[in-house]
Amino acid sequence: MFSLYFAGVQQDFKMAILSPILCALFRLAFILIYRDKKTPSGEWRKWLTCFRYGFWWGMDFNAYVFLYSMVLVSIPGAFFASYYAIGDTVRQAGLLIYAVVLYTAFIGRLIFYYHFHDIYNHLLLLGRHADKKNFADIFFNQNHGIWILLSYIPYIGLCYLASSWLLALPSAPYPAFDTVGGQYAFNTIFFLTAVAVFYWFRYGGTFRHRRKPEWDEVPAVVKDDVFMGKAVIDDLIILEKLWHQKLHPSLQHSDEEARKIMAPVLPEKKGEAVLPFEAFEHRAAGARIQKPSHIFLLFLESHAQSAFDLLYEKLHLMDASKAFRKDPHTISIENFLPGGMVSQPSIVSLLSGIFDADMELNEKQEFWKGALPTSLPKQLKQLGYRTNFWYGGPLTWSSLDHFIPSVGFDQSFGGPDICSKDAPHTWLGVYDHIFLAEVAKRIEDGNDEQPSFHFIYTTSHHGPYLLPFEEFGFDIDKVMPEMPEALRRDKKNWRRMASAWYADQSAMKFVRAMKARYPDSLFIVTGDHAAGVLPLDFDIVPRREPNLRERFLTSFAMSHPDLTPEMFQGCQIGSHMNILPTLIELIAPKDFRYYAIQSSLFEPMDHVVTPYCWMTKDAIGSYSEHIEQALFTSAEALPIHRDCERFKAEQEAWCELTGWTIRHIKQLRDGSLGILVN
Repeated sequence: MFSLYFAGVQQDFKMAILSPILCALFRLAFILIYRDKKTPSGEWRKWLTCFRYGFWWGMDFNAYVFLYSMVLVSIPGAFFASYYAIGDTVRQAGLLIYAVVLYTAFIGRLIFYYHFHDIYNHLLLLGRHADKKNFADIFFNQNHGIWILLSYIPYIGLCYLASSWLLALPSAPYPAFDTVGGQYAFNTIFFLTAVAVFYWFRYGGTFRHRRKPEWDEVPAVVKDDVFMGKAVIDDLIILEKLWHQKLHPSLQHSDEEARKIMAPVLPEKKGEAVLPFEAFEHRAAGARIQKPSHIFLLFLESHAQSAFDLLYEKLHLMDASKAFRKDPHTISIENFLPGGMVSQPSIVSLLSGIFDADMELNEKQEFWKGALPTSLPKQLKQLGYRTNFWYGGPLTWSSLDHFIPSVGFDQSFGGPDICSKDAPHTWLGVYDHIFLAEVAKRIEDGNDEQPSFHFIYTTSHHGPYLLPFEEFGFDIDKVMPEMPEALRRDKKNWRRMASAWYADQSAMKFVRAMKARYPDSLFIVTGDHAAGVLPLDFDIVPRREPNLRERFLTSFAMSHPDLTPEMFQGCQIGSHMNILPTLIELIAPKDFRYYAIQSSLFEPMDHVVTPYCWMTKDAIGSYSEHIEQALFTSAEALPIHRDCERFKAEQEAWCELTGWTIRHIKQLRDGSLGILVN
């Protein structure tokens, strides 16, 4: 009996060899595909450490191939000879299933990195409520999904051949013993050794769970290289970490705990602690401009600040917006943080007036029943504006059909509803120029007697970048005469840039039309988040990793005939959460009461903090990565400083405010806290 177990465990060990080999090959492929320097020349220590540490870290998963094979095949096979006879088939089937899982996670990592320039992170969690058909469209149209699916065939075939070869390798014979006692001693030691081998591999070459490889212990030679630090971790490891992300701590705190955490942003008032929203009550100083008949807030998909940088001037991506910014009555801020890192938390933060903090307020039904005091459209209604929400896509996206009315919009319109049924569209929405033309028409045909606020959200500047840009005026020779030849040949990259150019042209055409029709209008133009469309390398910049400002900063510009640069006193930094108070301080009468969690752009600021990033006039940092970098444009890669977390208490306070609001939304709605949600 035990001879069968002895032989079976050896087969289990052979099967376990393939998994870390596959992970190492996937790590190598990831490096070769996305890293600038693709050889270990002069970096042997870094490469070897990356693969060594990655191997041990990955064994947290891969070791289970040995354990499951032993428990499910070898142990029962020792008792049932008929099952032992098919043991290799069972082992191989299980391994192939696991190999497919590894390959799927690897392909997913390649696609995720392509879109977000990062390995799996919290953004993956934000997709759980997204339209799965949209994902399919990107997968097949932008990421060559058919070829990826076909690649499974040779991959599985190669794994089958490799596993068959491993299983066919000779095994050690079961030793002969002169005594029964010696046989039992050997059997016991062998079994315990097999168990110990599993734990030793799973715990990273130790027998202590606490000494398992973790991110904090990645050797500095790897960690200091941004890309190699990302390459060291296996896909299933990072997916497991994301899977086990617990309920946000702010949702589990008591009111007393919450108040202590929110203290950095909640001042004491007359010796008494104020409720959160009481702390954010303000009185307007008095209108700074003539009250505009129309306010247009253009929320443009992936309209990033980096495309405006002089570094990329030869690409001419933002020429239309640059002309808009040259107006002496247009104010632009080049260092501007979005409310979220992707579209959904960004738009929710801006409209609700509190940071979404990746808690998906738009998907919580309790937030469909009334607007917070900080709501942007609600407060503009109090100033006499009729509020309209225009979105190029269907209002069912991210439950906007429920969320938008709840924050105070009088009307909401989706592109597919207002444009003709045959209007061309992407998976997100109607082409920008068609959508915006219809918005302009409906505004012009509407009632001009009441002042109106229009929040306009576009969609076209988004993967898979399949629009016929050439039909809409994009000619490489005319638009980008200085484009390097290598970039010209890279169709995938220049189509991304064509998308940015097209979206900008469409938006500014709308702005010019509305300016001509309503010259007293106030225009605010910003993006929902940054975008990874800029070509790195290609004789543009000598690097392939974006700097932090390129990864995080969105755009911002504001225009009105009465605006002057002097009003802003040299304001150099800002964020989405500064838009509301700035807007109200521009147009509201003196002593108008409003709510805003951050100050207007008329007030000096030495730093800006969101749940994701912080920024000063000189530096920018990421809370999730614990890093910071200088805040200026540079063709060269700027040094990254690690283990940095400035303004952490303030960041935690903003997240805590969101958590507190979620926990008290019912009391806010019924007025029992003295501040009414309606």
